[in-house]
Amino acid sequence: MRRLYTLLWWALLPFVALAGVRRARREQAAGIAGGALRPGLIWRERLARLAQPAASPGAAAGATLWVHAASVGEVQLAAVLIGAVRSQSPGLAIVLSCQTATGRARAHELLPDVPLRYAPYDLPGAVRRCFAALRPAALILMETELWPNLLAEAARRRVPVLVASARLSSRSLRAHRMLRGLLRPAIERNVWVAAQSSEDAERFAALGVPPERLSVAGNLKFDRPAPLEAHSRGKALRALFATRPVWVAGSTHPIEQAIVLDAHRRVCARYPDALLVLAPRHPPRFEESARQLQEQAWRYQRRSRELAGEPWVSDCQVLLLDTLGELMDFYAAADVAFVGGSLVPVGGHNLLEPAALALPLLSGPHQGNSPQVSRVLTQDGALGIVGNAEELAARLQALFASPALRRQQGEKARTAIEQHRGALQRLLTLIATLPRAP
Repeated sequence: MRRLYTLLWWALLPFVALAGVRRARREQAAGIAGGALRPGLIWRERLARLAQPAASPGAAAGATLWVHAASVGEVQLAAVLIGAVRSQSPGLAIVLSCQTATGRARAHELLPDVPLRYAPYDLPGAVRRCFAALRPAALILMETELWPNLLAEAARRRVPVLVASARLSSRSLRAHRMLRGLLRPAIERNVWVAAQSSEDAERFAALGVPPERLSVAGNLKFDRPAPLEAHSRGKALRALFATRPVWVAGSTHPIEQAIVLDAHRRVCARYPDALLVLAPRHPPRFEESARQLQEQAWRYQRRSRELAGEPWVSDCQVLLLDTLGELMDFYAAADVAFVGGSLVPVGGHNLLEPAALALPLLSGPHQGNSPQVSRVLTQDGALGIVGNAEELAARLQALFASPALRRQQGEKARTAIEQHRGALQRLLTLIATLPRAP
């Protein structure tokens, strides 16, 4: 079955490569990817045609810990883990791989002295060359990155694989079980899983992970601290908004964005000076979002142009956040946060970033990406679930009307996070006990 999978990969490779380069170029054109795209870099690294990257400053010679994170969200978790590992083992060489240009750019911001590279395509030759170049003693995959040829090569080389803060949805489990011959041999031989929840652990057990290599470590997202700078930068941003009611719609998707704007019109009917900070999920959608705001006759401003020197428009109704890395700062400046990917069947995005800032939270019913986080925050009274523009507007108006309610809901969010920390220490303990490749 893995041979058929590899043949399919070869057949699709030109399209996959072209799509990846196009996406990276769009991100670079939007000023997001920075140095993550250079001529030939993606092809060379994806096919593992590069030599071993330079070691981190201060790293001792010898085996490497390879950490793989798909994109921005996983990179941010990897940064927390890598920082803790380096504090515990300062001489350990670490390399981080990513799938996307935005993920690589974010990794460069968070871990400027950690060697970075694109992950290899899941082809036997590319994976083999990557292992030969990196010579990892162990491989850590963040959350759900299960690639058949990658896992098979790790098993062949006896490189232990840890899936950290691992999650697996029911839908993904069904898909993997239909193709169980692809993953099961490597998973049974050579994979350790530190699951986010007992439900995730049960699903990984169904994939073939032996009980002695399966544990519930918790969700690493709870251990990610809010950056101290976010508070100070948020305070500075808040000075621009004065006493206006401000809410952030973070990581929105196209259809969802229309619902958010409808809700904002309803809010503005009661609070004419209300400001929406609109943060589209994907950088290539920045231009599309600007056109939508213009067509709907919103008074809006683009954050990128403000940073370029355009004067702040004090009466704008919508601030389009068309930059990367500032969402936490704007959460820190806001009164309420709505987290997107949740009014449409995407599965929801990161609720814990605004929760860590003690911000009242609203989100939609689609929470399949992090059901445990959603469940914890909802049960603790920290998260309000809304299903449409009318419900979203009503919740926003109620929160704007009551500073006491905002403080109460925000403190519940902060408390929920503090009560569910501990995954990082459990992961460090597990990493220390992993066998090392010969």
